[in-house]
Amino acid sequence: MHKIEENIKFVRDEIEKNSLRTEKDIRLVAVSKGQNYSAIKSAYDAGQKIFGENYLQEALEKKKFLENLDIEWHFIGPIQSNKCKLISENFSWVQTVDRIKIANKLNQYRALEIPLNICIQVNISDENTKSGISLNDVNQFAKVISNLKNLKLRGVMAIPSKVNQSQALISQYKSLRDLYEKLKISYSSVDTLSIGMSSDYLLAIENGANLVRIGTKIFGAR
Repeated sequence: MHKIEENIKFVRDEIEKNSLRTEKDIRLVAVSKGQNYSAIKSAYDAGQKIFGENYLQEALEKKKFLENLDIEWHFIGPIQSNKCKLISENFSWVQTVDRIKIANKLNQYRALEIPLNICIQVNISDENTKSGISLNDVNQFAKVISNLKNLKLRGVMAIPSKVNQSQALISQYKSLRDLYEKLKISYSSVDTLSIGMSSDYLLAIENGANLVRIGTKIFGAR
């Protein structure tokens, strides 16, 4: 577990350097899917307080076991309608909202006084196999979310395509960043551009990301 602490320090140092250079406050979500309680606790002890989970049942078991820790839980996986109640009740953030039906259900089931933080998932690479809405549909979707009293629109999220060419990734980042900047003008609650994972987080930060989701670089290969 000492390796996890070293990895956390390395990633956070890299992020801090880029924060100073880009003059942005960059948040780190440790993607802990497939990881055991001890691995999460090691990352927590190393100063990591935000964790992202993809699978609801796995996340609920971890959340119960780690309930004494001050963790901010983000749901970052695909959302099924029948899971909306438990997701809305057990997470602070949901980053993968891409359907009005899902937004309405999350709003309906959010019983806590604190609104559920929402990122709209955007398919910036226009791949049929990827979740997310098109760039052209985001503005209308944002209006819907902004009118749901138990949800708080925080920004946009994307999973870029797996390409090796930096220029192709940068083009995708730019499209999302332009959209994000426009949303910030329209909605005072918008402050989050969530792109960048273990393989591309530094490039993402250079191109506007202020929240990165990192798993392998912290916990190692699953």
